[in-house]
Amino acid sequence: MGTVAQLFETAAPPRFAPEDLRVAEALVFAAAEPLDEASIAARLPEGADVEAVMAELQRHYAGRGVNLVRVAGRWAFRTASDLSWLLAREDQETRKLSRAAIETLAIVAYHQPVTRADIEDIRGVAVSKGALDVLMEAGWVRMRGRRKSPGRPITYGTTQAFLTHFGLDAVGDLPGLDELEGAGLFDGKLPPGFGVPQPDDDAALRDDEEPLDEPTPLERAWSPLDETDEA
Repeated sequence: MGTVAQLFETAAPPRFAPEDLRVAEALVFAAAEPLDEASIAARLPEGADVEAVMAELQRHYAGRGVNLVRVAGRWAFRTASDLSWLLAREDQETRKLSRAAIETLAIVAYHQPVTRADIEDIRGVAVSKGALDVLMEAGWVRMRGRRKSPGRPITYGTTQAFLTHFGLDAVGDLPGLDELEGAGLFDGKLPPGFGVPQPDDDAALRDDEEPLDEPTPLERAWSPLDETDEA
């Protein structure tokens, strides 16, 4: 059996220096917004293993009053969830969403990119303009583009603010069908042909989408003539 010194000699060298942990900790603590790994790497020595640094910091803060969490692909310090009630302000106004807005948000999150017609098909009722307006005002839903179909309807998707607010690293972390059923949110009796898809919020437009800045035929017809057209 080897000595302690021999064990240390044969152990794999750490992938980061103690100073790297201090630098990363200071950067995240001082940042006004969640910090991405590229920004952290830019301030660390060349070749530093940022993932290993952040994983060690996260382990260090686990179980403390403040945790290091990854939200929307970025790092931030957050009050431990079991202590959040200590810092809650009784006079803070809580944003209350209507049932229609909650259902609309869930449909956008799981089925994005979706149009208003898509949402209505899934919910089975008309979508009020107010439901989408509230979600966009909150910064949780955005207009992505236009569907390549008659009328070129606008498509909607979630935002990074949505991930940050609900403490998600990626939209794929949303609960799947089994988890929803386990939480009692589904009774297992889904309508024929209905399922809970794997959410995907890739910002790139899909094959059936086109940019929002493309004018509709009606907008082009009513747009002012430029000098070339006048000639």
